[in-house]
Amino acid sequence: MPPLLTFGLPEATQAQTTGGPDATIVAAGDIAMCGDTGDEGTAGLIDSIPGTVLPLGDLAYNAGSKTDFDNCYGPTWGRFTDRTRPTTGNHEYVQKGAGPYFDYFGAEGGDRAKGYYSFDIGSWHLIALNSTCAAVGGCGRGTPMEQWLKADLAATRAPCIIAYWHHPRFFTPSRAPGIAKIDTQDRKMSTMWADLQAAGADIVLSGHRHVYERFAKQDSTGKADPGGMRQFVVGTGGGTHEHFEGAVAPNSEIRKQDTFGVLQLTLHPDSYDWRFLPIAGDAFTDSGSDTCGSGPAAPASPPPSSPPPAA
Repeated sequence: MPPLLTFGLPEATQAQTTGGPDATIVAAGDIAMCGDTGDEGTAGLIDSIPGTVLPLGDLAYNAGSKTDFDNCYGPTWGRFTDRTRPTTGNHEYVQKGAGPYFDYFGAEGGDRAKGYYSFDIGSWHLIALNSTCAAVGGCGRGTPMEQWLKADLAATRAPCIIAYWHHPRFFTPSRAPGIAKIDTQDRKMSTMWADLQAAGADIVLSGHRHVYERFAKQDSTGKADPGGMRQFVVGTGGGTHEHFEGAVAPNSEIRKQDTFGVLQLTLHPDSYDWRFLPIAGDAFTDSGSDTCGSGPAAPASPPPSSPPPAA
């Protein structure tokens, strides 16, 4: 049975979904483009990974249309729809109200007027937020989504929390050919970050930048903080690669461009393990462990022996 999703009352967010103490999730964003094969490679990885699939927005290029979902996303990541809990990206909103996205995923995509929801997996609480802020009345203090988030966080009894949305709060600048370079952070989700950290959340997952990047724990302003959240940018689901340019973002621990792959998280009752899995033929990987909830932080694993290209 898929996890129970909740779109309204935060008191309904406590449903458990698994019979064991550990659970697995696999995540990536920026996924399917007809004519390219990156999404075929990442879907092949997921074929052998059990657990819940978290697509991190920009799922069906270029326009998030019904045709894009049916013909590009459907043949690859579409085969995991019965265990998928997605979030929207900006490409979904090329279509009015991201209509084809909500039609494709139904209830698993959340209330179509919101696109944000929460659910539990094992002992963990997961929160999907909508970082296309203009579509949901904004992302700042006092907005409907922020009020919902605070109520949802107050209601959960789970000791460990993951939040995921499309646009990363922090990132090393990267771009595809012909695209203007951008800053090292996107401040529109800073209020949500602060609310999550205040509630003891542990992990943030995002896409949008077509690279892989892992950050040390930090607060909503980008200051290193052992009580902050660890962010993974996993825009490696299959969309056209971007390349790093400029100074490395503060607190960035490891970066890799030109790699398609997925992030696998194994969720224990009071800790988690992460592992980045590349598609066949690519040797890059990244792995480590950390505690969650109120426990002391454990050191992350060192970077791989073959470091990623310098920015």
